[in-house]
Amino acid sequence: MKKLSYSSSGVSINKGNKFVSEIKKIIRKDKNLKKSNIGGFSGQYILDPKIKRPILVGATDGVGTKIEIARMMKNHKTIGIDLVAMCVNDLIVDQAKPLFFLDYISTGKLDISKGKEIIGGIIKGCKMSNCSLLGGETAEHPEVDSNDKYDLAGFCVGVKSGVAKASPKLKENDIIVGISSSGLHSNGYSLVRKIIKENKIKLNKKIENKTIGELLLKPTEIYVSPILEMYTKKIIKTCAHITGGGITENLPRSLNRNVSAKINLETFHLPTIFKWIQSFGVSENEMLKTFNCGYGMIVILDRKKFNQFEKSIKKYKLKYSIIGNLVNSKKINKKVSYIGKLNFND
Repeated sequence: MKKLSYSSSGVSINKGNKFVSEIKKIIRKDKNLKKSNIGGFSGQYILDPKIKRPILVGATDGVGTKIEIARMMKNHKTIGIDLVAMCVNDLIVDQAKPLFFLDYISTGKLDISKGKEIIGGIIKGCKMSNCSLLGGETAEHPEVDSNDKYDLAGFCVGVKSGVAKASPKLKENDIIVGISSSGLHSNGYSLVRKIIKENKIKLNKKIENKTIGELLLKPTEIYVSPILEMYTKKIIKTCAHITGGGITENLPRSLNRNVSAKINLETFHLPTIFKWIQSFGVSENEMLKTFNCGYGMIVILDRKKFNQFEKSIKKYKLKYSIIGNLVNSKKINKKVSYIGKLNFND
């Protein structure tokens, strides 16, 4: 009878152990990740005792089929940044400071070189978010997942104080400011890949001195530092992370019942990649429901606070635009209404 082993079934424990060792080497070089405990059964994190009535806040996410663009480009160095960003950007909407992050990678066959690139991006994303990579899991799924493909998921925990955190007092004429995105971030890639496939587009084709592949692979902007600073200084009242569903679906999640948002599309500064997508017949309505259209985070503030906002945001070299204002919900029958048209030709 033929002898069977876990290795002969397609799972290499030795390779998995080697991968963990490689991750440990990377982490040891970075003093900012000293709280990480890669390789243990679990990770532990000591809460700062100065936080009054701490409330733990959790968020989990993935990066969708942007992974396919990374695979086509043979570049996996930034996809981990996307993974961290999608989680921490959700946490900060609720004023939570990211504490620690855990990742999950599944693949048909572990490629250590590719895995190191992925983890390197996750580590970079954690540093940018000032949180610890506390652990993770890498799973081989032979005959379930393709050998050259993988999927990613992440989980982040943050903390905020539960003292005197009332709902924001949003009112008519509060201004809506869009903070620039780095590109598509991690949403809408199934539609983009359909465009690429049906039009037989090569990712090395250039538009405005950048290849399409480079523009599509730009990592998601991480807004942790500026948003938490503006919350601490009481510059902004609330914000919305613009992910899948675009402004149309995400902004209402941050609005009270008494107000609606009126957005002026003619104030938008559309990055090249969105103009390129629209050129294949994607309607304005579909663009707004699928993509961030240039604004990855939207904040709402009293008009009198705008000068403070400008001083704060400029330190982080992020572009921004006033894109609308709040109105009394009795005056409008939608939570988000648009005026004007997106300019895809400028």
